[in-house]
Amino acid sequence: MAKKGQTFQSYSSETKLKAVIMYENGEGSYNSISEELGLRSSTQLKDWVKKYRKGESFHDLRGSNPSTHPFIGRPKTKFNSVEEERDYLKAQVEYLKKRYPNLHGEVK
Repeated sequence: MAKKGQTFQSYSSETKLKAVIMYENGEGSYNSISEELGLRSSTQLKDWVKKYRKGESFHDLRGSNPSTHPFIGRPKTKFNSVEEERDYLKAQVEYLKKRYPNLHGEVK
């Protein structure tokens, strides 16, 4: 669990891809490649390799535009206008209706 004031290391997509390619080419183990590239943990490399094999992007969603991912992260508590708050709450209701259709009497 993160501690207050803790900072996190982030790596560029190029670094992640380089590490994965090194592993895929058999240039070393998770631990040896992590040490060589100065990664904090070999677990990070394992996760990157899994993403690479699944064809997923290395792009990190933290700090991205919340309107494209409205329910990721801490809930918004301050709004610029009443209309903005209304639209946010409507979006939450619609999401919950789709996620749990039986809660409001509809059957799949």
